[in-house]
Amino acid sequence: MSKKNKYKQKINWKRELSLLPGYLIVTVWIVFTAAFLIWILGASLSTSAEIFTGSIFKFETGFHWENYKSAWETQNVSVFFLNSLLYAAVACVFVILISAPAAYVLSRYEFVGNKMIKSGLIIAMSIPVIMIIMPLFALATQWQIKGRLLLMLLYIFLNVPFTTTYLLNFFATLSKTYEEAAAIDGCAPVKTFWVIMLPLVQPAIITVTIFNFLSVWNEFFIALIFASTDKMKSVGVGLLQIVNSMKYTGNYGGLFAAVVIVFLPTFILYILLSEKIISGVTGGGVKG
Repeated sequence: MSKKNKYKQKINWKRELSLLPGYLIVTVWIVFTAAFLIWILGASLSTSAEIFTGSIFKFETGFHWENYKSAWETQNVSVFFLNSLLYAAVACVFVILISAPAAYVLSRYEFVGNKMIKSGLIIAMSIPVIMIIMPLFALATQWQIKGRLLLMLLYIFLNVPFTTTYLLNFFATLSKTYEEAAAIDGCAPVKTFWVIMLPLVQPAIITVTIFNFLSVWNEFFIALIFASTDKMKSVGVGLLQIVNSMKYTGNYGGLFAAVVIVFLPTFILYILLSEKIISGVTGGGVKG
């Protein structure tokens, strides 16, 4: 057996002590968040009486899984859930199909209006949604666009400026040798983009897609204005409707079960794709 040299890194206590306040803040935040989530989970498996008496973790009457069935079926969480899933999935796909080619062209080619378009994207990101609700509503009425199609179109176009701006830097830092080699092999510019350049920014694509998914999934104001029927409502507006119905039903266990169901997709995304998110935010293209 060959001997291996082991190097023990010395702890820089001065540096660690200087970071101690930050560690304490993060620890308190983690403990508070974990306690809050555990309480909601416990409440979702309890009765309304147990919630109001503060005995949710005693589970004297057992685990009430029927709360989830009631939330999913009786309180229409299934409809809200599937609506939000449809809106988020369609928006994420079409936003990338629009923004990725746009970011590539804006970052790799110089043409008249290039800087103006980039500035326009920044300005579009800075405008609050509440300021454009009335013009959007007027246009939708004039063009007779309604239903789920209207919400999907709004979510797509409202997320294009951020996504395009986010991808600009990643495409800009890619080496030009990829395109030169592809041109020598007779590869058309469009094919070069889809086959060579787009896969190189995959971490950024995954990260911005996650951000867009969470943005659409958690969106409330647009859905509140444009979702005219229960069949169109997303999870945010649906939860508000469930909260309002509590004054009549009193099924608070079902309310917290609905909260857990709505929170589950975002939680799973963070657990499974946290490394992808970090690499996409901190990484970049291959510089040439």
